Amino acid sequence: MVLLTWPELELVEYQVARVATSMPYIPGFLSFRETPALLAAWEQLSQKPDLLFVDGHGISHPRRLGVASHFGLMIDVPTIGVAKKRLCGKIGDLGDEPGALAPLMDKNEQLAWVWRSKLRCNPLFISTGHRVGMDSALMWVERCMRGYRLPEPTRWADAVASRRPSFVRWQANHS
Repeated sequence: MVLLTWPELELVEYQVARVATSMPYIPGFLSFRETPALLAAWEQLSQKPDLLFVDGHGISHPRRLGVASHFGLMIDVPTIGVAKKRLCGKIGDLGDEPGALAPLMDKNEQLAWVWRSKLRCNPLFISTGHRVGMDSALMWVERCMRGYRLPEPTRWADAVASRRPSFVRWQANHS
């Protein structure tokens, strides 16, 4: 879990939690495996953010309760789901140009915005997690872009989790 400044989007703190799980991976129930580690990392943060981006789905989930919604409910903080793959629903017409936008629909209900953040990149699935509207979720993701496919909170969390060179450099400069 990462904590960034606003509006600079600079990394100020991170926490990594590894939690043993006995639950097997079951498609559609990932949040039950992920939320214990998220909660452990959340509890270690010295400051709590006002808004969380979660690498996964919010209501754009077959049961309308993906990891972003589940975790948001647990901690009662606004959350946005930023997913890289579709779990359910149908995508409207989506152009190839950066900024192309289409709704993700299921049974006449909009579950997410499908948004192409960069040229020649797969789109992102941006959904309400908890206490954030659909259009607000899209607006916050757009505001947190810095030229990469992923918004900065998600990109930094991925970098920390996989110890990418950008994070290792940050760590060396801030130790």
